[in-house]
Amino acid sequence: MNEPPAPTMSEVLVHGWRVADKWPDPDALALLDAAERERLSHIAHPLRAAQFAAGRAGARSILSRLLQVSPHDIRFGRATCPECGSHHHGPPVIDHPETPFRISLSHSEGYCLFAIARVPVGVDVEGVREMDTEELGRIALTPAERRHVRAFPPGRARHRAFLRCWTRKEAVLKAVGTGITGDLTTVETRPDVPGPATVTAGVAGTPGTWTLSDLAIPGEWVATVAVPSRVPMTVRLHHPSAVSFSISSDRNQ
Repeated sequence: MNEPPAPTMSEVLVHGWRVADKWPDPDALALLDAAERERLSHIAHPLRAAQFAAGRAGARSILSRLLQVSPHDIRFGRATCPECGSHHHGPPVIDHPETPFRISLSHSEGYCLFAIARVPVGVDVEGVREMDTEELGRIALTPAERRHVRAFPPGRARHRAFLRCWTRKEAVLKAVGTGITGDLTTVETRPDVPGPATVTAGVAGTPGTWTLSDLAIPGEWVATVAVPSRVPMTVRLHHPSAVSFSISSDRNQ
């Protein structure tokens, strides 16, 4: 597999791959650490378990080639939340080996995204599906976002419009480092702007403005990546395979 070069200071590299399995793949399971296997044991839904395993194993496999280490030598952890100081929901980090890269991972409805940058980064992907956009809009969207979503005809188009707002919110809050823990209606994502769009969000000690780029994912998915707006960034989207992602479990690479 041809890997793209590591991202520079002005680039974000986003890997995207399909998860066709309805159960966790044995090759993916072989790359999970003990904590990940423990977390996997509590995921009752087989497809969600498969996505979790493929996401973590895929991220570890990608980083192993980028960092030239065995995937089994890569350890993930979490930084402290910049708002409350908790280690339970802070942004993911690479605990080992030492690296300048920042990361973000997302999966939904059979698709995984993994973002790598040298600045804080957040990525989110959502599969287009049936949902009550009115009810969800009342708790998650600003008035301007609700008007934007209602302008689309009911059905898939409206669901996509809602998910454009949602993925923008989740991506930027992942980049901030807090995750979705507060009032989502305070974050205006400007869905009428095709992108890149500049959004205000953050807490003390984090950037105040972020650049959101919508990702062109083939099929029924909506996705966004967020980075600080202080430096112009180029987003490189890489699809390792049009059908599936091959995860190597070779301990001797």
